[in-house]
Order: sequence, then structure tokens, then C-alpha cells
Amino acid sequence: MSGDTQLPVIGPAPPFALTSQDSKPVSLADMRGKVVAVSFIYTGCPDMPAADAENGRRPGRTGGEVRRQVAFVSITLDPEHDTPEVLKDYAEFWGAKPDGWSFLTGSLEAVREVTRRYGVFFSKKEDGSVEHSQLTTLMDADGQMRVQYLGARFDPEEFRRDLLSLVDKE
Repeated sequence: MSGDTQLPVIGPAPPFALTSQDSKPVSLADMRGKVVAVSFIYTGCPDMPAADAENGRRPGRTGGEVRRQVAFVSITLDPEHDTPEVLKDYAEFWGAKPDGWSFLTGSLEAVREVTRRYGVFFSKKEDGSVEHSQLTTLMDADGQMRVQYLGARFDPEEFRRDLLSLVDKE
């Protein structure tokens, strides 16, 4: 997308309330006023989602001022294994800054409800791995979904441009 093209409004982002890597309750409503990127992970996955990898591996990429206006959220698809303690270790491994990046878990029922609302499929296999669709949702500071990136077609540069366009809008 070109920088002067406004991202469409898909609709209100589905609310959620889960538990962070610090064992604290976190809801989407807590992030109102920030641009939010939500992705779905599990710590046993050999790959980190592209949006998360882009932001975790290059912590200075978007700058301090922008980072204060953005919240990154990674919701586990394996809540039976990915406890807050496991997610905290995972976050530290990837170099995630705790003030701007929440790794969330909850009961299996709560996670299933969030994935259903966001349109993410997942199924735990016998070997412990999790088959899942890859989806990253970007929402504006008013809680409106603006773009969803599906699967392997994720382009980190497009994501960065879209994210910055929403920050610049605020």
C-alpha cells in the first residue's frame, strides 16, 4: 500500500481478556489509545510469527516514540503448556520489551473463544505440536480492525508501513 492510501475499517476488534506473561489480567480495552498488533503463537513452534519476529529481532526499528503508541500482543494457541512462566521465558528469549509486548494465555475455553472471534483455526496434534492458521490483525487506537495479514504472504515491510500509517494518524 502506498503511504497516502488510508487503510479500510474492517469493524470493531473482538474484545478479549486473558493473562499476561507477568500473571496479570490484560484486556484489549486496556490498550485503547494505542495501535495494536495481535498475533497467535505457541512456544513450541519452530518459527515465530513474522510480525513478532520483525519487532522482536529489531527492537530499535520503529523508535521509542512510536513504540509508546503501539502494543504488540501474542496470544498462545497452547494454553495448557504455555503458562505465564513459559511465556515470560519465551518473551525474554525473543528480546521482547515487556512494556510494549504482551504474551497472553488463559483457559482453553477462553483462548478458543478469542480465536473463534478472530477467525483463527488451531488444533493440537498427538505429538504436542499445534496446527494453526497464521493471522496477524492490526487495529487502530480506537479499537477498529484495519488490516489482517494471513499466512505466509506476510510482508514485514507492508506491516511496518501500515503500522506507521496508523500511528501517524493519531
